[in-house]
Amino acid sequence: MKQYLTYTFAFCICIIAIFFFHGCDMRDEFDESPLVNFESCWQILDENYCFFDYKQIDWDAIHDKYAAMIHDETDERELFQILSSMTHELQDGHVNVIAKYFYSAYDGWFQPYPPNFDWSVIQNYYKQGARAGDYDEIRYACLADNRIGYIYYGSFNESILESELNKIFETFKTCKAIIVDVRDNGGGSLTNSDRFASRFLDKKTLCGYIQHKTGKGHHDFSKPYPLYLEPSRGDLWLKPVILLTNRRCFSAANNFVSKMRVLPNVQTLGGSTGGGSGFPFMSELPNGWRIRFSTSPILDINRQQTELGIEPDIPVELAAEDVENGRDTLVEEAIRLLLSAG
Repeated sequence: MKQYLTYTFAFCICIIAIFFFHGCDMRDEFDESPLVNFESCWQILDENYCFFDYKQIDWDAIHDKYAAMIHDETDERELFQILSSMTHELQDGHVNVIAKYFYSAYDGWFQPYPPNFDWSVIQNYYKQGARAGDYDEIRYACLADNRIGYIYYGSFNESILESELNKIFETFKTCKAIIVDVRDNGGGSLTNSDRFASRFLDKKTLCGYIQHKTGKGHHDFSKPYPLYLEPSRGDLWLKPVILLTNRRCFSAANNFVSKMRVLPNVQTLGGSTGGGSGFPFMSELPNGWRIRFSTSPILDINRQQTELGIEPDIPVELAAEDVENGRDTLVEEAIRLLLSAG
């Protein structure tokens, strides 16, 4: 449990701070005024969103642009579209407008990028590999004549028992290296990603920093608090690892990649991750709609932002001809590199 103490401390700080945020008060009555709800949404983000400076966003200019679209006859659907368009200007997959019948999510962080992943091809490796198994979002198998282990973790929304992780790493005990694949992992629980990452280190390790908002200004942040990860009490893997990434690695998966690349036995291969390093919170508008947004930036070990993604050590793209032949370019290159390492 020690590896989660620093996260718990930072989380508690953020929870305390959120009670001071505009828009989190309980209301006895809803206010349906389009202008009131627009101004409330803009102000909540103005006082609490954490990446204005980093992304060089002129939030005042964005206010004027979208306020001009609001009038007394603006209906519910039009208001939702205006708020959605305004929040998309933040270019943040953690920012959502949530209404009774509508849900807004920015997808520009991954849509323009090549997928670098084909699940049907990965299933071939999983099915043909030796000693294969699965636990919900985790698939694993031994490849290359049992010399290379392969683990696919598709979502950190799904937890896995320590005993199940022990079984997986016991399966790989005769392998010389493993491939960890988190492509298309859209995030989930930091507890789950930390539980997995703790299998790859043998000592307490500094893995990043977190800040929290201390006021309503765009510059009002605490000093960075260090985040540490401690080794699991279960089976550890300290031999070579290649971590496969693509643009759809987001949020907790982005955080997992940031931690793993600190370790000396880990290399990343594939495409840039999708980012999403802001710790998200929720607030309520006067009409009962909710706004979700990033409030606490999580930094890497060098105190650098990873909100816009993490570049791989070894860039590799999925080749169409490989997919046609039932092969994954990234997996094949990882196998080649690991076997050639001696």
